[in-house]
Amino acid sequence: MHNDRERSRGRGRGGGGSSKDRIDALGRLLTRILRHMASELNLNMRTDGFVKVEDLLKLNMKTFANVPLRSHTVDDVKEAVRKDNKQRFSLLEEGEELLIRANQGHTIKTVESENLLKAILSPDEITVCVHGTYKKNLDSILESGLKRMQRLHVHFSSGLPTDGQVISGMRRDVNVLIFLDVRKALEEGMKLYISDNRVILTEGFDGVIPVKYFERIESWPDRRSIPFQTT
Repeated sequence: MHNDRERSRGRGRGGGGSSKDRIDALGRLLTRILRHMASELNLNMRTDGFVKVEDLLKLNMKTFANVPLRSHTVDDVKEAVRKDNKQRFSLLEEGEELLIRANQGHTIKTVESENLLKAILSPDEITVCVHGTYKKNLDSILESGLKRMQRLHVHFSSGLPTDGQVISGMRRDVNVLIFLDVRKALEEGMKLYISDNRVILTEGFDGVIPVKYFERIESWPDRRSIPFQTT
């Protein structure tokens, strides 16, 4: 029994490198697959983004630590989910099966917003809705609005980069903050959603959030107001 456990741990850890490195690498690969690659890999993904963990572990791929995905175990996947500091994943047990999904960031068209995310129906449900970007992008944004690009949604954070509760939705090195006028957006028919890890997402209108829905723009971290025209 002891030898069986040791072999199981060896299979889960794969080749060289620390266990932490292998689990981190597994998490990065899972993010990539669940957000972007499920269709091309012929994974059976539901409209709520969930796939079977056993299907993932059958893929003939290697993680970023050069460890075959097939050598990882279900327990490794659970550990990668538990250790992810941005809470990118959700697990679901259905009968004897374990399923996993990425909470947000998808480019895969199979995923439907209503099934993946919780709709925001009132501006009172969120206190902050802010998109982090860079000064180099601002002229283009002010000219044509915020675009979802290849993703299904534009991403907003529910707090500022220095807020302890902010986990995901914004890069740490942004230098411009765009605040969304949530009340106006909702009143005029924009659909807003929130993910399990509290990222606020919207498709905007035809993939674009027009400038007229920007409440204010600030530089970061000095928080100086950046003037802009809404028309």
